[in-house]
Amino acid sequence: MSHPIIGAIGFIIIVVLILAGTNLAFTLVIAGLIGFTLVGGWTASLANLAILPFERMTNYSFTVFPMFMLMGSLVSYGGIGDDAYKMAKAWFGHIRGGLAIATIGACGLFAAVQGTSLAGSLVMGKVSYPEMRKAGYSMPLSAGVISVGGTLGILIPPSMGFIMIGIMADMNIGQLFMSGIIPGIIVVILYMTTIYINCRLNPSIAPTLPKAPWKERWGSVRLTWPVVLLFLLVMGGIYGGVFTATEAGAIGAFGAFIIAIVKRKMTRQAFASSLWDTAKMMGMIIAVLAGVFIFNAFLAITQLPTVLSDFLIGLPFDRWFVLIIILVFYIIMGMFFDVLSILILTIPILYPAIKAMGFDMIWYSVLMVRIIEIGEISPPFGINLFGLKGVIDAPLTTIYRGVIPFLMADMVSLVIFMAFPILSTYLPYAMMK
Repeated sequence: MSHPIIGAIGFIIIVVLILAGTNLAFTLVIAGLIGFTLVGGWTASLANLAILPFERMTNYSFTVFPMFMLMGSLVSYGGIGDDAYKMAKAWFGHIRGGLAIATIGACGLFAAVQGTSLAGSLVMGKVSYPEMRKAGYSMPLSAGVISVGGTLGILIPPSMGFIMIGIMADMNIGQLFMSGIIPGIIVVILYMTTIYINCRLNPSIAPTLPKAPWKERWGSVRLTWPVVLLFLLVMGGIYGGVFTATEAGAIGAFGAFIIAIVKRKMTRQAFASSLWDTAKMMGMIIAVLAGVFIFNAFLAITQLPTVLSDFLIGLPFDRWFVLIIILVFYIIMGMFFDVLSILILTIPILYPAIKAMGFDMIWYSVLMVRIIEIGEISPPFGINLFGLKGVIDAPLTTIYRGVIPFLMADMVSLVIFMAFPILSTYLPYAMMK
């Protein structure tokens, strides 16, 4: 049996085990061990299991994970998500669809200090969904806004998705962070525009609210100073070359800790919970990364990435057509798998091919995280929608109806990002000058 075929068998094993509900870390280790055994025997397989995780995980750059996770956890216990919504509500609440617009704005602010998509949906599901329903907003609009708002967490830095890409594809994490800023702002604007247009066309779905006094509006701005300060501290330091992305994680975690103390939100229990949440998440990620290194080493031996890269390059189609096929494939995967699983499964295979086709890898990374998140909220499966269903009292079919207008906005954003790569690449390359 040829090595590439053994590599393909490894992928089949992973897909089957994931669909069967097996833990991702165990799935990767099992597939890697079986693959190494088929290629080099049982002794070599056990040797790789003992050596590879230790060699790779002792790299200093991996401390970027726990530091940014701790920052996000401290921010969550500091009530920043709630504060961001209150500020956005004070400024936009009186506009037609204003509470929904405020929710998107709050999701964007919250995404700037934490790095996951589902966390944003869960926090805003608890904070803003009851407010919108109480104000008479339709259930599909309320649910749809929260569903799509959460996807900003994986695009606007600091993003755990970009960290994983940087580690697995050996790319500069600071540059990847910078690549998401302008696209993130554009997506926020498109979502807000979609809400405004829909509410103008169908006013019954979003009643207007009384305008907040100017005193209340300006007073609410003080609620968001932690978000702005923390974001400028972390991203400004990376962009200015003051510190690396790894160092930025530690500085961000310390900054979030000080802010929580100043706001009088950092109790002993909150601090202990933040550390415990970070430890639990890191335990999971370390186990997954150990499996990643074992499986990636197995793939390298089988030369499957090289074979598939040569196959894609050799297709008698324009490279843009191949790219579109890959993006459609990501949408389908996003319906069934979480972001971490998709990145782990596809980066070793597709990144060499994309690079060989001459596409900019930073630009492609932005497209990839965006298209995966579109898949995460796409009916009829959309894995993020199932997570949101556990937080709000809306039927799944209602959530589906709510996200459809925003999926059209997402398609518009993809066209914009593909047509104008500079939107994703300007800041990353400017920081290197």
